[in-house]
Order: sequence, then structure tokens, then C-alpha cells
Amino acid sequence: MIKVRVEAHEEDALFSLPVQAESINRAVTIMKERHPSRDVRVVFPIDPQAFFVEGSKETGAGPSESRRLRSHHHSPTRRRDN
Repeated sequence: MIKVRVEAHEEDALFSLPVQAESINRAVTIMKERHPSRDVRVVFPIDPQAFFVEGSKETGAGPSESRRLRSHHHSPTRRRDN
């Protein structure tokens, strides 16, 4: 099992949630199933220390675990490492 942070974006709302699944593709699919009207993508960079998790249960974070990133009408910005 792996755990990655996946963000969902729709108009002026952008938030991210940690999702645990069998693969990165499955984590994105889980988020798309929960938020079908939103654009979904994996947040990079992936934390290598939190990537592999023990257990066999797929999970998605609930609203209380979400991290709201943006709530304005702006295009998403990407972090650049120097």
C-alpha cells in the first residue's frame, strides 16, 4: 500500500487529501469517485518517508483531514525548487 496527497480543484476551490491505496493510479481514482466534478491530480513531490504504508485497506481522508489550499479565482501555482 502507498499513501499520497491528492488535490481536487473546481473553479475557486482547491484542497488536498492524503489517500491510501494499492497504487498511485488507484489513489487518483478514489479521489475522482468521491469528487467527480473536480479536476484531480497527485501533489508532488511525494514524501518518500510516508509513501509506503503497512496494511491492506484503501482509505481516503475525510473532510476534517483536508488541507484547503486556495479559495480564490486564481490558476493553480506550482512550487519551484531552486
